[in-house]
Amino acid sequence: MKKLLAVSLMAVVASSAFASAQCPAQPKDKWQKEADFKKQLEGQGYQIKKFKVSGNCYEIYGKNKDGKKVEIYFDPVSGKPVKSDIES
Repeated sequence: MKKLLAVSLMAVVASSAFASAQCPAQPKDKWQKEADFKKQLEGQGYQIKKFKVSGNCYEIYGKNKDGKKVEIYFDPVSGKPVKSDIES
């Protein structure tokens, strides 16, 4: 029983660690255009290696203006980050 509980707890912790960001569902016609949004981020100093739509979010992989690796999820309407992972 203890072993089953431990395995179940590890599965919950692992799944929450890999959960993607949650952006509210909004009509696509309200989203910022991908090309415009990328230009805006590049203007802020981001070097984008990969840009994709992840659920209801825009997601980038690349480097910030300080050269640190980043993975950031953005609300595609407001453009605000909703989740980020920045190299220390």
